[in-house]
Amino acid sequence: MDKRISSPDDAIRQLKDGDTVLMGGFGLCGIPENLIAAVRRKGTKDLTIVSNNAGVDDFGIGLLLQNRQVKKMVSTYVGENKLFEQLVMSGELQVELNPQGTFAERIRAGGAGIPAFYTAAGSGTMVADGKETRDFNGRSYVMERAIRGDFAFIKAWKGDRWGNLLYRRTARNFNPMMATAADYVVAEVEEIVELGALLPDQIHTPGIYVDAILQGARYEKRIERRTTRKK
Repeated sequence: MDKRISSPDDAIRQLKDGDTVLMGGFGLCGIPENLIAAVRRKGTKDLTIVSNNAGVDDFGIGLLLQNRQVKKMVSTYVGENKLFEQLVMSGELQVELNPQGTFAERIRAGGAGIPAFYTAAGSGTMVADGKETRDFNGRSYVMERAIRGDFAFIKAWKGDRWGNLLYRRTARNFNPMMATAADYVVAEVEEIVELGALLPDQIHTPGIYVDAILQGARYEKRIERRTTRKK
């Protein structure tokens, strides 16, 4: 039951070329910084990354784009990354954009064993091109397929050696649902606490979903775009 792993490099040892990886985070908030760095060191290629966005040019998933390790991005928003735009326009990177609610539900469905669902989001737009549509109560709905990954790399605030996790505020974002929707789930946390330190009602992700846990180091926690108020 001790799921602790000593380093992010050990945690991704089974990652191979062509795998699909779910990566938590919203902007640069709640991203698995240490695991992303380990993937860059390992040099794994042709990855499909499922993440809300692609980081920025020199941080987060942007580091993997720099290294040309990503074949396809499944995302909702990519506007903060100029390199991402360049790679897509040149044909070096495939992109599958989703309405954000659809993105979240596709992952949730993957974790719940639901292969597909219908949503009104995107009906009548290019989002629906090539997809099955049906009318319910006089309204058109688009069928969207669930998402599952070979791996999920998630970031939490605290965890114990059983893999029980607690997230901090908005850093929770997509991490909990991604923890349910992959074959192998690695959680990096800021602090590993003793068993019993996390009260049952505080636990956001039960350890049953987590295969490995590691304590990260040197978190930068960058601000994606700093905005200040003028006096």
